[in-house]
Amino acid sequence: MSKASVIVVGGGIVGLATAWQWGKAHPNESLILLEKENSIAKHQTVHNSGVLHSGIYYKPGSMKAVNCRQGKKLMEEFCKEEEITYEICGKVIVATREEELSALEQIFSRGQANEVNCEKIDQLQLKELEPHVNGISGIHVPEAGIVDYSEVCNKLQKKIQEQGNQILCSAKVLAIHQSNSEIILETTAGEMRGNYLVNCAGLYSDKVMGLTSQKTEMQIVPFRGEYYYVKPEKEYLCNNLIYPVPDPEFPFLGVHFTRMIHGGLECGPNAVLAFAREGYKRSDLNFPEFLETLKFTGFQKLALKYWQMGLGEMWRSCYKPAFVKALQRLIPEITAEDLITAPAGVRAQAVTKDGSLVDDFLINETENILNICNAPSPAATASLNIGRIVSEKLATRFV
Repeated sequence: MSKASVIVVGGGIVGLATAWQWGKAHPNESLILLEKENSIAKHQTVHNSGVLHSGIYYKPGSMKAVNCRQGKKLMEEFCKEEEITYEICGKVIVATREEELSALEQIFSRGQANEVNCEKIDQLQLKELEPHVNGISGIHVPEAGIVDYSEVCNKLQKKIQEQGNQILCSAKVLAIHQSNSEIILETTAGEMRGNYLVNCAGLYSDKVMGLTSQKTEMQIVPFRGEYYYVKPEKEYLCNNLIYPVPDPEFPFLGVHFTRMIHGGLECGPNAVLAFAREGYKRSDLNFPEFLETLKFTGFQKLALKYWQMGLGEMWRSCYKPAFVKALQRLIPEITAEDLITAPAGVRAQAVTKDGSLVDDFLINETENILNICNAPSPAATASLNIGRIVSEKLATRFV
């Protein structure tokens, strides 16, 4: 049996950031971080595209906007202090059709409200920044950047251990019990006892929350994002980051081009339903999980509302020329021969029973349990500030 003041479930970047921020602020209070895999950051974090998001898209005052802005600043400071390579390279958000201009203007207004360094640019200015892009107008966001979040996680792991706190891998949570002021976790690594629990389980955050007997009307629905690498001889087509104007009703940013911190150019993703919560390949099927998704009334209502968009995403997944056509809206010169299949990622998207996509970060609190229920992009950018906020919330319970 192991015991600590605080137990964190989940060894992705949000769980690691939370554990580090807690240990930094409360060096005399013990902490154990549990990760079900044999090493940290095996899922959403390691499949992240590595963008340091600016916060331009998010509703002013929302948790996403506040945490992204403050988290980006903390992430840059952390990378400088720990000598982790990152780059502030800038990005453009591109309108390719007249009907996208009103949404582009809304994004710019949000950027200004969120105090993002951004400017509207015309077609000529767009061509100066990205000569191969197709667009009639755009927004330049010079403060957007790129980083390797795996390196960030490795450094966080080391710093947590230097604080004297434990990270236990191959420790899947099987059951959670509460007894007086103690929380008892049955895991594959043995029994763990703590006074407070933080659930940062990502794709399984709702499952861990369910083990605590807390009621929730939301469920995690996994969406696979499929990517391609651009062949090295065609990387000149994109200087930095090129994004389309996203659909304002859908919390996905559309297929885009991303230059990576260690070299290379990536494009994607689409967003298709994954047949398993960790379904990184089309062939990955966890039948009980897939059936659970299909039976969830929230997913049924979501599918009914967005069936046309869903079919389009599935078509692009199955038919490469359709994916290429979406990319050609931004860079007409790109061809199918220029693309090499890249690893996919899975987004843990919370969906409510009424079929709504939870658009903001979501933290559910009780007296001694904090569940981070929804933390999709830009959670990696925002992670150090999410961890700070969770640490502060925990601290009030120690008074």
